[in-house]
Amino acid sequence: MADWFEIHPDNPQKRTLAQVAVRLRQGAVIAYPTDSCYALGCQLDDKEAAERLRKIRQFDRHHQFTLVCRDLSEISTYAKVDNWQFRLLKQHTPGPYTFVLDATKELPRRVAHEKRKTIGIRVPEHVVAQALLETLGEPLISCTLIFPGETDPVAEPEEWRAALDAAVDVVIDGGHCGLEPTTVVDLTGTAPELVRAGKGALDRLGLGN
Repeated sequence: MADWFEIHPDNPQKRTLAQVAVRLRQGAVIAYPTDSCYALGCQLDDKEAAERLRKIRQFDRHHQFTLVCRDLSEISTYAKVDNWQFRLLKQHTPGPYTFVLDATKELPRRVAHEKRKTIGIRVPEHVVAQALLETLGEPLISCTLIFPGETDPVAEPEEWRAALDAAVDVVIDGGHCGLEPTTVVDLTGTAPELVRAGKGALDRLGLGN
């Protein structure tokens, strides 16, 4: 049975976020709201919690996890960013985009893509997500909260209470989110390459409408 924390979407309670941060450091897997849809998350250095994310989503070893960060300075610790990549990231973060970059040696090997040694990087434009990251003081390993066999991600956690109670340790209920996951863009080549169209506008990246 998960612990449920109702939180104000525009003015999140600091005490509640502090409680969630403690649980994350203790190994919890959480569900939390973002600017696209709800997501699953765990602490970066927690191997067991990351494996639980894989099991919940039924991912294989080649799935690309996302590292959810507070800002660009945090990104540079875990991903290699050239000048042109930095300019693009600066223009589109925070926002509903996930950017695939080459991982640095600071990133735990189990988090990087097993073959490509890459990592998805995301800076959410959501008050609760940003406040949680600030309270925790480090990035979250994360992925979209969508249950196996479903076509849409979770937008309203209360509608999925039974499934969430069985799957995660903590639910941050910030009310309704959207149904679109992030737009995923690969920046490991010489130009941006679309991996998945989502909430983030493509024309801003020169990838069409």
